[in-house]
Amino acid sequence: MEDQTVPKPERALQALGAAFLLAVLNQYLFYGKMPGVSYPVFVCLFYVFVLYFAKDKLRKPDVVSYIWLGAIVLLSLTYALFANWLFFGLNLLVIPALILLHMTYMLSYKLPSWSGPLMIGAAAEHLFTQSLRHWGTAPRIIRRMFGGGKLQDERKQVVIKVLTGLGISLPLLLIVTSLLSSADGVFHELLAGIPQMLERLSFGEGFARLLWVLLLGTGMFGLLWGFVDHKVYVWNPKPELNMEDGPSAESLNELLPQPLTLKVDPVILTTILTVINTVYVLFVSLQFSYLFGAWDGILPEGSTYADYARSGFLELILVTSINFVLLLLSLHSTGPAAARLRTIINILLYILVLCSVVMLYSAYSRLALYEEAYGYTYIRFLVHAFMIFLGLLLVLAAVRISRVQFPLAPCCLALGLFSYVLINYIGMDHIIAKQNIQRYETSGILDSSYLSGLSPDVTPLLIDFSKQDNGKLDEILREKWDNRTQAAQPWPSFNAAKFRAERALEHYFAE
Repeated sequence: MEDQTVPKPERALQALGAAFLLAVLNQYLFYGKMPGVSYPVFVCLFYVFVLYFAKDKLRKPDVVSYIWLGAIVLLSLTYALFANWLFFGLNLLVIPALILLHMTYMLSYKLPSWSGPLMIGAAAEHLFTQSLRHWGTAPRIIRRMFGGGKLQDERKQVVIKVLTGLGISLPLLLIVTSLLSSADGVFHELLAGIPQMLERLSFGEGFARLLWVLLLGTGMFGLLWGFVDHKVYVWNPKPELNMEDGPSAESLNELLPQPLTLKVDPVILTTILTVINTVYVLFVSLQFSYLFGAWDGILPEGSTYADYARSGFLELILVTSINFVLLLLSLHSTGPAAARLRTIINILLYILVLCSVVMLYSAYSRLALYEEAYGYTYIRFLVHAFMIFLGLLLVLAAVRISRVQFPLAPCCLALGLFSYVLINYIGMDHIIAKQNIQRYETSGILDSSYLSGLSPDVTPLLIDFSKQDNGKLDEILREKWDNRTQAAQPWPSFNAAKFRAERALEHYFAE
C-alpha cells in the first residue's frame, strides 16, 4: 500500500543534490578531524535538510517535540563545550538514536506515541526498511536525469554540443593559461601550487573521501525519502479479507500485531509480594541497627572501616533495581481484584518501595564511605548518579500505585532524558577533582595520577590548586603543557574546554 501523496521527481532530484552537498560538508567537517563545534553545526544543518524536504509530512509540533529537540541540541553542544572522553564516545551513539526517534515521532505516518513501545519499532522499521528501500532510488534519479539511454534527440544534441565545446576549449585553455602564466608571476605561482595541492590529496585519501560522500549522501537521502515516500508493508494472515483496494482502517488494525498484555491473579501477586517483603523488612530492620551509626564510627561487630565501606553497595543497587522491575510488573499485570484485595496489594507495593528506598540509602552511604577512604572516580560518581536516578524512579512508581491514571512511562522517559542531559552539563570532572582536593585537605592523601587523567575541563582548577599548594601539581601540569597539540587545530575541531585549558596553562607557565 503506497502513500497517497507521491512526491514529484524534481523534488526528489533536489533532495538528492542537497543530501550530497550535505555529505560533502560532512566529510570536510569530520574527515580526519575530531568533532568539536562542527557537531552542533552539522546537526542543525541536517535538521534544516530533513524538515525542509519533508515539511509536508511534518506533524504539528507540540511540547514533547520541542523538549526532545532541545535535548538533542544541548547534547550536540557538549562537543563544543566540554572534553569528557566518556560522554564524547557515548553521545556518538545517543545523539543519532535520539535524532532518529525524534524524526520518527515528527514525520511518521503512524503518529506513534512518543512514550510507547511501538516508537522504537517504528524507528527501527524506518531505518532498516524504508531507508534502505530508497538506496536504489538515488541511482534511478541520476539515470533519469541523464535519460538512461532514452534521451530525446534534442537533449542528445545538447550533450553532444557540450562535449564538443569542452574538446575544443581544452587545447585553447592550455595555450591561454601558458601565456598568462608567463605574463604574470603571481598567476604563475598560483598555477604552480595546484600540483602541490593534488599531491597532498593522495589517491587513497581521495577515494576514501569520495566513498564517504557517496555512502553518507545516499544514506541521508534514503533516511529522508523514507519519510517522504513511505510504503506500508502488511502481512495478511487472513486471505479472505478483500485487499484489492487496500486495507481499511478496521482491517489494518486487525492485521497489525496487538500489544501483549500480562495478567497475574491478584492472590498470586499478593503471595509473591508478601514473601518478598518479609525478607526485605527483616533486612531493613537490621540496617537501621547500624546504618546511621556508621557515620559516627559505630561499625558492625568484626568489621573494619574499609570492609564496611567496600562491601555490599553494588549488591544493594542490584536488588533495588530488581525491586523496581518487580514493581513495574506488578503495576501493569494485575488482573481484576476486589477492592479489599486491591488495597492489600497497594500496601504491599508501598512496603516494597519503602524497603527499596532504605536499601538505596544504605548503598549510597556505603559508597560515600568508600569514596572518603579511597577517593572519587568516574565510576563512583556515575554509580551515585544512578542511585539518585533510581530513587526518583521509585518515587514516580509510588505515585502510580494509588493513582492509576498517572502517566508513569512518559514521566520515566522524560526523567531519563532530563537526567542524561543534566549529567552531561553538571561538570563531572570538575566535581571529582574538587572532591579529591577537599579530601586531600582533610586527609593529606591525593591521587595525583588520577587527577592528571581527567579531561581538560578541570585544568584551570588544578592550576589554582597548585598555586595554593606550592606547586604540588606543577609536574603534571608541565606534562600537559608539553603534550598539548602543537599544530593549529582546524575550526571544526574547536572545543571551548580545551581552548580554556591551553590558555590557562600558557598564562601559568609564562608567569
